[in-house]
Amino acid sequence: MGSLDEAVALEAGGPGRWQAFADPDHESLNGMFGGWTSAVSLAAVMASADGALRPSALTINYLAAVAPEARPIIHVEHLGGSRSIDHWRADLREARSGDLQASASVVLTARRPTEAHDQWTMPEALEPHTLEEFHAPGTQGQQTDIRRLSGTEATYGCGDTRTSAWIRMMSDRRLDHIQLAYLADQYAPRSFFWGVGLRPSATITMSVYFHATDDELAEAGTDYILNEASGTRGSHATSGQQARLWSRTGALLATTEQLAWYR
Repeated sequence: MGSLDEAVALEAGGPGRWQAFADPDHESLNGMFGGWTSAVSLAAVMASADGALRPSALTINYLAAVAPEARPIIHVEHLGGSRSIDHWRADLREARSGDLQASASVVLTARRPTEAHDQWTMPEALEPHTLEEFHAPGTQGQQTDIRRLSGTEATYGCGDTRTSAWIRMMSDRRLDHIQLAYLADQYAPRSFFWGVGLRPSATITMSVYFHATDDELAEAGTDYILNEASGTRGSHATSGQQARLWSRTGALLATTEQLAWYR
């Protein structure tokens, strides 16, 4: 089992240039897992930026599959900002051809105490250890322990796209923003839950919004977090889907939205 830290390790290649390694332990069905691509892109930005700022938003567009064992180059560019908000771009390219495979925009912010508001509350859920362990397809599925509360193969094609599951890294790695970016992609395409069920699908674009404070990440530690997902609309070969990621104590750590292709 390859660790996430090793999988997102970067080698500096000059100003704004990093080389990654596409660890085959994080492969999905069609090339590298999208969560790995988003996590390593975020890692490149964080390695280039002011360490006092924290990720608040990541949007990544997937242009082409990244082959396992490839050594893509990530070009990082600071777009501008202020003392409180910083905007960055990270382009992941195939090392030899220079072909663009993924492009990410990242917003870093200075997180300061303010009055709070929570629109959503964490749903009630059975304890993770009372549920059967599940692993997603591909080697990347062996990196995570998933305990599904709803949304199993038995419900594929049923028409209801709402699912929930506990999830944690098998390596006992402590939760941080990079791991949240990885886990934000770890749920089944919503197109599985209507029509023919299991079908070809791939993420076109994914956004992750990070809400967790440093204290909440530390409190979550190596524990399970709850992934509460639902579809928005699927039609004409594209499918929208959203998820909320909760700590065991009910803190909303991140929200995510994807647009996927399917047939």
